[in-house]
This record gives sequence, structure tokens and C-alpha cells, in this order.
Amino acid sequence: MQPIGHIESDFPDKFGVPRQPGLASVAHAELILTTPYDDPLTVRGLEAFSHLWLTFVFHHSPERWTPLVRPPRLGGNAKVGVFASRSTHRPNRLGLSLVELLAIDTGHGVRLVLGGCDLVSGTPVLDIKPYLPWVEARPDARAGYAPAAPSLLEVRFSDAAESTLATRPDGSSLRELIRQVLAQDPRPAYRKGAEERLYGVRLRDVDVRFRALEEAQATLVEVVEIVPS
Repeated sequence: MQPIGHIESDFPDKFGVPRQPGLASVAHAELILTTPYDDPLTVRGLEAFSHLWLTFVFHHSPERWTPLVRPPRLGGNAKVGVFASRSTHRPNRLGLSLVELLAIDTGHGVRLVLGGCDLVSGTPVLDIKPYLPWVEARPDARAGYAPAAPSLLEVRFSDAAESTLATRPDGSSLRELIRQVLAQDPRPAYRKGAEERLYGVRLRDVDVRFRALEEAQATLVEVVEIVPS
């Protein structure tokens, strides 16, 4: 199989990428088709659909795999079979993601502007298929150990972080992107509650440094500083 294109997104690294599509709605991404698939004829009629399935390769994951994995939703300790998970460590490293189609640019080649994308920049995409809600949306389906969306943490910005955002033309959208990503607590699943360690997640062209705090018996995330990456 040959990639038909690649992703350019707000996520330079895999750390901090939402664990499922749609959880960071403001995350910007584009799928750039490559020759010979960048012929506008290949996407004729696609504008009539609001969402797409993308089949892609987990290109940052090692080729090795194991029969058992530790899903984050089970705390990072309990194990399930690899085929009972959405782990990136899979025999063929194939991924499937449901994204929103915001626009199609055919001015020079083909670019698909996407919303709610959970893919790292550079991700090779193998195929695109339109999403059909009447057959593929099953609200009565069982979701095993992940029956609902994960709970979100409060995100607080330090004065220094707010000052940095105020100087950027994309400050408003970057602030919301940071909030949506950090509210999902991108730390390893076994990390719980407050800790002194300072973490860093790269978003767009910055390194967002944050830590977990405990207030009123609840965990929250504080953005300590935002620096150029």
C-alpha cells in the first residue's frame, strides 16, 4: 500500500495528541494529497459530506507488538488483548479516525481542511471514505471499558502564559487548543493527582509547560509558561 497523502496538524509530537478524534475540536489539520492522487477529480462530490473516515499509519509507533496492552481508560495498569483496544502498538500499525471535513482546497493540488483531527503532523494517510451516519452511527452499541467520553480537568493559565498568548495573533485559538488538550490530562494514565513534575507538550510552534495541582480535593492543570519550541 502507498500513502495517498500526509497530515499537517497542530500536533508536532504524539505526546498530547487527543486519544480519540473530536476531543479537541479547535485543532487545525490539513490532509495534503500527493501525486497522482492530488487530481481534483479524486475528490469530486466529497464536499457533500460533513465527516470522513481516514485510514492511516501509526508511523511513530515501533513495529513490534504484544498480545496484551494497557489502555489508558483502565488506568494504564490493567491489560486487555490488543484487538480489544485502540492501542497504537498493533501488528500492522493501521489507524482509523473520524474527522470533520471543513473545506476542500483545489487551487494547487488537493488539500482537505479538517476539524477534530487527532493525528500527528506527517502521518501517512492510506485512504479516505465518506462517513454515513445512517449506517455507521449506532448509539445503542456497547462500549466496553470506555462507555463515555473521559472526564475533563479544569485548566488554569498563569500570568506569564496569559501574557505570551496576548502577544500572538492566534492567541485566542491557541488558548482554546491548549485548554482542550490539557483538560484531557495527557500525562501517562498511571499518573494521578498533583505532582511536582513539570510536563511539556508541543502545540503548533510552542512548548506548553504545565503541572497538575490539587485544590478542594480536585485535580486541575496549570499552564506555567508557553515558550517557542
